Amino acid sequence: MQSVDRAISVLEILARRGESGVSEVAAEIEVHKSTAFRLLGALEARGLVEQAGERGKYRLGFGIVRLAGAVTGRIDITQQGRPVCEELAEEIGETVNIAVLQEYYAVNLYQVRGPGAVTAQNWVGQLTPPHATSSGKVLLAYLPAKERAAVLAESGLKKVTQHTITAKTKLEKNLVDVRESGYAWALEELELGLHAMAAPIRNRDGEVVAALSASGPAYRLTKERLHELAPVLIKGADEISHRMGYLG
Repeated sequence: MQSVDRAISVLEILARRGESGVSEVAAEIEVHKSTAFRLLGALEARGLVEQAGERGKYRLGFGIVRLAGAVTGRIDITQQGRPVCEELAEEIGETVNIAVLQEYYAVNLYQVRGPGAVTAQNWVGQLTPPHATSSGKVLLAYLPAKERAAVLAESGLKKVTQHTITAKTKLEKNLVDVRESGYAWALEELELGLHAMAAPIRNRDGEVVAALSASGPAYRLTKERLHELAPVLIKGADEISHRMGYLG
């Protein structure tokens, strides 16, 4: 853990200074020069730092750009989605979330609570089983079959409530309905008393990269009302997609 901490400190030093020599890095993280040299060598081997010319100084490498690129798209989604989520939460009156697929979980990146929200439940950062959530179903529905099978093999079709779909054939049929209707729904499948619906958000290439959802108590966001409001949610998801550069 100490080595990891030191390596991160080295990256932070180079980010702040622009360039630093081995002696400067060693002095700042309070280690022997040979230790600093080994740390810089390991980071250089991964492309995270590089030598700036022949002066013995180091700077951040392009490997950092590769790592940053992995989150840039997600940052863009939340930035572009924020105003749409705020409008939707006000119009629908329920909690609105943006979620993405993280390994074999659906994870919420951003949330806006509507005026009718009765609890202070914060879903941001929470990992949820994709087969039991409306967002997860959207993200599963638009995955290639092989990738979807791999995700489900890892996550498993666990019974979260008595309403959770646990049969693979039934789930696949449900996902076909999602692709045909353009939105997904979950009726007390993650939590008793909670209903939700979600629609796909696409990037500029038309790939589904996130899901926009609205959730609320079952007594208010009834099955009938949920389907009535689906076009409003789909329109919101399309707006975010257009903001992300999708022209379809």
